[in-house]
Amino acid sequence: MGEPWDIDQEVKKFLEIFDNDPIEAVKAIESFKSNQATVQSRTKPAPDTPVIISLDSVKKSYRIGRQRINALDGVSFEIHQGELIAITGASGSGKSTLLQIIGGLDKPDAGIIEVDGVDISKLSDGKISKFRNQTIGFVFQFFYLQPFLRLKTNLAVPGMFARTKRKQLKQDVAGLAKSVGLDERLNHLPRELSGGQMQRAAIARALINRPKIILADEPTGNLDSANGEAIIELFEKIRSDYGTTVVIVTHDAKIASKADREIHLRDGQII
Repeated sequence: MGEPWDIDQEVKKFLEIFDNDPIEAVKAIESFKSNQATVQSRTKPAPDTPVIISLDSVKKSYRIGRQRINALDGVSFEIHQGELIAITGASGSGKSTLLQIIGGLDKPDAGIIEVDGVDISKLSDGKISKFRNQTIGFVFQFFYLQPFLRLKTNLAVPGMFARTKRKQLKQDVAGLAKSVGLDERLNHLPRELSGGQMQRAAIARALINRPKIILADEPTGNLDSANGEAIIELFEKIRSDYGTTVVIVTHDAKIASKADREIHLRDGQII
């Protein structure tokens, strides 16, 4: 990633250069920009597992009034099975749009998106819904637990849509509740749970159909630091226990540092 960038030293250096040669000063600014870009994304060799998510030249834009905003501008990357990936960037950089497109909640304007070997951009609405339910689990910043349903029923909802047999679903709920430390809370309503417990419940619900991929959008955004760290440890455990691929959108540098790789977006592009 290179040496840490010392802004104070660079300002002094720039002023000295500018006094002597304004053209060289402009070059110094460009060097600063280049250095910033190179330290953003964090990579390491991909694991020896199959590619499970592949994006090739994906573009997505939205019209706001008379202006067209490029949310994603030619994004390409691969994620391997079992990786824990952090997607980072400032607000408006395209992180959530990217997650929605990977999850089939939105379609790109151009490019190819393959998830578990399927080009999901070509699937009909009915087929993409079925594919999502079988392959992808979602975890959001807001827990979206049904307030009038007990925890055991909340966890079972995706399995009901998947028409899992009742006996199997009951076993799955009990097993996942235990794995996230909520086995003694199954008869509680959401209002009787803490924020950290509700997020753990949301993660268990996302796992109920044994998806190959978990997509999490700011999953620690409403939690304190202690609960946030516990949630990341839980994602690491899920990856280890089930071989699940976990993709997390986050603003938190501490969370991103625990990922295998970091994909950093700026203005809809990977840097």
